Parts: sequence; C-alpha cells; structure tokens
Amino acid sequence: MTSTRHSEATIEADPSLPIIRITRDFHATTAQLMRAHLDPALFVRWVGPNGLDATIETWDARDGGEWRYTATSNGVDHRFRGCFHQITETRIVQTFTWEGMPDDVALETVTFEDLGDGRTRLHARSLCDSFESRDAWLRSGMEIGVNDGYAQIDRMLADGSL
Repeated sequence: MTSTRHSEATIEADPSLPIIRITRDFHATTAQLMRAHLDPALFVRWVGPNGLDATIETWDARDGGEWRYTATSNGVDHRFRGCFHQITETRIVQTFTWEGMPDDVALETVTFEDLGDGRTRLHARSLCDSFESRDAWLRSGMEIGVNDGYAQIDRMLADGSL
C-alpha cells in the first residue's frame, strides 16, 4: 500500500484584526480549484473532516446567490449558510454562518494564485465579527476539517475526478 503525504494548510490568526488566514498549495489549476469550491457535487465530496457527510440544501453559485448545507457527523447535524457576493475566475467572496451561532457571520475571501507548472496557491481570509468569535473558531478544531478536506481535494485530483 502506498501512502501519499499531503501538505498541511498554514492557518494564522491576525494579531490586530479578527481575521483567520489560510494558505495551501495544490498540484492543480485555478480552474480545478474553483470548480471544487463552486460545483455542489464536488464540494460535498471534500468539505470538512473525514467521516463527515454533507448534503446541499441550496446552492446558487453566482454573484448574489445563496448557499446552505447540512454536515452530519456521528448522527449530529450542523447547518451552514451564506451568500456568494462575488465570483470571478480566481476569487470567491462569500459570507459564512454556522447556524449554531447565527449571530456570528464571517466574510470570507478565497483567492487562487497561479504559481505556474500546474500549481496553485489558495489564500483564504475569514473576517470574523469579533476576536472572541475568531478565537472560538480556532479552538474548535477547524484545522482538522481544513486539512482533511484539502487532502481529499488532493485525492480527487490524483484519481482524475476533479
């Protein structure tokens, strides 16, 4: 059995603003990564930690479109929702809300930087409502979901399904 080591994302908290920054390199084109983030059939295959089942309830990937999905783990449902504010060829701007904390809305910007030779760097920035909200996200174990999800994108790229 061959194992493939996947790189981990860099996750950083800005010391002066309630922002989380995530950076991760992929052996993929910007178009492939945009498709992974915008095609609901692909999105549910990689989002979240291993063992999570995601079901799309609403998905309108266009400027002004809304999205909502349920993530189920160990029989517990967690619902997330937001609005796509801007979608370009290399950038997605959206809101993100976990319905368990409906008053905490983050503004997320995901940018895909073409590094050449079929490599792309993902830059994600989540502006949270407060330092308390940001720090709660960081304590939640979010890095497991981020890294498991991005490793799944790597597997999808390797098997040709993305």
